Amino acid sequence: MLSRTAASLYWIGRYVERAEFTARLIEATLRLDALSARPAGKTAWESALLVVGAEAGFAGSGGEMGPGPVSAFLTLAPDNPSSIRSCLDSARWNAKSVRTALTRDAWETINRAWLGLRGVNDMGDSRDTLALIERVRAETRGFEGALGRMLRNEAYAFLGLGAAIERADNTARLIDVKYHLLLPEGEKVGGIIDRDQWTTILHTVSANTAYRWLYREELKPWLVADMLICKRELPRSLAGSAVEVVEHLAFIGKRLGRQGEADRLARRRLDNLGRTSIDSVFGQGLHEYLEGFLIENAVLAQAIAAQFRFG
Repeated sequence: MLSRTAASLYWIGRYVERAEFTARLIEATLRLDALSARPAGKTAWESALLVVGAEAGFAGSGGEMGPGPVSAFLTLAPDNPSSIRSCLDSARWNAKSVRTALTRDAWETINRAWLGLRGVNDMGDSRDTLALIERVRAETRGFEGALGRMLRNEAYAFLGLGAAIERADNTARLIDVKYHLLLPEGEKVGGIIDRDQWTTILHTVSANTAYRWLYREELKPWLVADMLICKRELPRSLAGSAVEVVEHLAFIGKRLGRQGEADRLARRRLDNLGRTSIDSVFGQGLHEYLEGFLIENAVLAQAIAAQFRFG
């Protein structure tokens, strides 16, 4: 497989995953904003921007902090590299260059998602926004389904590898923002707003039911953090994503005969996560742990690019 083909497949995985996550984040924040008393709603939109690293870009746009302007910036803004439109533009551009490596279903879902935003210039009201976001999510779910039906070859592995790297990054940022920035000043931990926000976090990663299965008790913040960091059973957890990265790299290594620093870093991260408990995470500081994880994930992504000569 050519390095540029591998790179395009890897970035398709990352961009589609990022688009889906941003769609989930917008939907969850809209629902939180509708349920929360002020000033929790404004804080929730600030946190949504922080999760995807778009706070500076939004401030430069001159938009007013609120559901309409922030939703539009996160969905449609062409100058926001994390917007759903930008992600789908990049995913489609990469997909066009590797059409022969994708199944027809995989290509059509990406193209359909891109076309669905092509003529949209206004988000409308909250109901219109939710309808648009649901269409995006339907297409990204369709892409996941198309991947599930793909031949298990190098193309499949590079797509999955990109998605797993992106998923780990998104989840770590989501936990970090919630724990340190989201709860409004004067609101108590464990209060109604705090509980609603943690429920929203679970909704963002589709883990409400998973929480009840794993813990079978009322929502507790430290248990949510435990699930999103340590539980391999949850695909969107840090541990679950780490497992996928190791598996995809091992598969690619066997098929292409190319293993290296990325494999070593991925296995070391998985081993460390296997020895990690939520008590030890809080002992060193949750923010510090997540900050270290994000740096580690970025280093691993760089090692993947170098190992497979993405250029």
